[in-house]
Amino acid sequence: MKSQPPEPGRAPDAATADARPTPPPLRTLAEPVRERLALAVGLQAFAALCGVVPFIAVSRIAGRLTAGVPADGSALWPLVTLACVSGLVALVCGTAAGTLAHIADNDLQLSLRRRLARHIGRLPLGRLTGRGTGEVKQAVQDDVSALHTLFAHTLLDVVSVLAAPVPILVYLFTVDRRLALVSVVPLLLGVFLFSRAMAGAAAQMTEFGAAVGRISAAAVEFASGIAVFKSFGRGGKAHERFVRATEGFADFFSGWVRSTLLTSTAAILVVAPAVVLLLLTVLGAVFVTQGWTTGAELVPFLLLGPAVAAPMGVVGPRIQQIRAGQAAAVRITELLDAPTLPEPTTAVLPDGHHVCLREVSFSYDGNTDVLSGVDLDLAPGTVTALVGPSGSGKSTLASLLPRFHDVTAGTVTLGGADLRDIPATELYRRVGFVLQDVRLLRASVADNIRLGRPDATDEEVERCARAARIHDRAMELPDGYATEIGTAVTLSGGEAQRLSIARALLADAPVLVLDEATAYADPHSEALIQDGLSALAAGRTLLVIAHRLPTIRTADRIVVLEDGRVTEQGRHADLLAAGGRYAALWEAQRTAGPDETDGAAHHRSAPVGADHAADDIREGSAR
Repeated sequence: MKSQPPEPGRAPDAATADARPTPPPLRTLAEPVRERLALAVGLQAFAALCGVVPFIAVSRIAGRLTAGVPADGSALWPLVTLACVSGLVALVCGTAAGTLAHIADNDLQLSLRRRLARHIGRLPLGRLTGRGTGEVKQAVQDDVSALHTLFAHTLLDVVSVLAAPVPILVYLFTVDRRLALVSVVPLLLGVFLFSRAMAGAAAQMTEFGAAVGRISAAAVEFASGIAVFKSFGRGGKAHERFVRATEGFADFFSGWVRSTLLTSTAAILVVAPAVVLLLLTVLGAVFVTQGWTTGAELVPFLLLGPAVAAPMGVVGPRIQQIRAGQAAAVRITELLDAPTLPEPTTAVLPDGHHVCLREVSFSYDGNTDVLSGVDLDLAPGTVTALVGPSGSGKSTLASLLPRFHDVTAGTVTLGGADLRDIPATELYRRVGFVLQDVRLLRASVADNIRLGRPDATDEEVERCARAARIHDRAMELPDGYATEIGTAVTLSGGEAQRLSIARALLADAPVLVLDEATAYADPHSEALIQDGLSALAAGRTLLVIAHRLPTIRTADRIVVLEDGRVTEQGRHADLLAAGGRYAALWEAQRTAGPDETDGAAHHRSAPVGADHAADDIREGSAR
């Protein structure tokens, strides 16, 4: 579509956007509910003003009763009625304001969490793995909750405490200007002390949010990684990062509190109602004994005077909540503004399943290449294994096929179509993956298997579960395939891996990326997983990340990566005969810990070859 020229007298959109100041993140996020929040603020302000009227009416009644004049019902009852009516109106308006603010906040939370979920689902996987899932948890849960506190509670509280002193002061100045000025002194002193205590709070709140984010990330890592630590006999090490994060937060927060303790405590004391009342009582007594005012005129100050400075005792903590909400809005906005993997403007569908990488380079930070000049072909129905030392780029290269990242340079094509031109839904129908770190949904066993094909029948689900060697375990669960995972039932690592294999079998993608799926499995689970992988591998194009070389010696092609470059490729026997890097890796593994027997090694190599176990799936599962 051709862009339309700007109308006469109107600047182009881009220029207008550049000239227009960017609104604060908090205001931008609140825009969908701005009108309802404004109405709630108006109702709360009116409720606060009405709430002052009963105190003024009571002070007038008290003044009349203490003036030495006989009580006159015709003069008192209107004041009593005014106090009751205004108190009722304040109650109704305050309740309506709170209800409206909570409804608006509830809609905003739902909208924000939906936006975050949609946006996070389109982010490159490296954006999430690089910064940790704690960032996502903090934004979706903690930061949205901080906005709830701000919009549903703090906003109305601040309006209430700031609106009430205005009519009180106006009334007190009409009674006695000198005592009214005395009532203002604690307020001014409290403002000064609070401003001193809050100096530098913006930077502190930023660090506070960062510290909470580090705790969230460490907690997620602790919960998800403890099994791995324990499997290597290092259970005591599993919580070290979490402890360091909590200790760092405690040190930071303690230092912050110590630096503001004296001034913040003094600020709270000088505006405390008891202190203000004592001040007004003492000075009021002096005024009365000196004949400067009457006892009747002192009564309004004793009733209403403490309410003049009282807001400062509430505003201080509320300022902290406002800053926390602002910081939360900044983090949410930053996550929502994070660039997503671009969707193609013109969709291209692959013609076949041949995978081709040409002059592929990739960098996480835009400076240092993790992969450089990689050329690779994955022919349909073949097995290609990636081997190499740690950090050589194996996982990065494999992650390009399911488009967890986009290449920095070069192209990755599937069936002649650039991956960047293939719609995501079409890509994931053709490219599947089974990774070491399995993530299961809090859903039934059947729904977890159906993730790639929600319309699959129960018979298809069971057939794939049998081939993946997870059917028997599913039938042992309380509700069989309907059992919800993550509540009363938790699967072991090997069981979760077999369930993910059943998921991949049901999806039936012709191209598969396999990480070392048995890295943390016990021998029994490993054998079952290998059986499932044998079924999964049959007839498909595989790219396998291999750490134990005996598992891939029957592969059609073995590719050796070093420092992000392909240094060798070929079949197992040819690479051994060449005496290069692969032969050195093979010899190092054989010397460090040879596999038990040739038969065991052959069994482990089964996932990368065609196995008759796949026959169970092929019948009736083709779509």
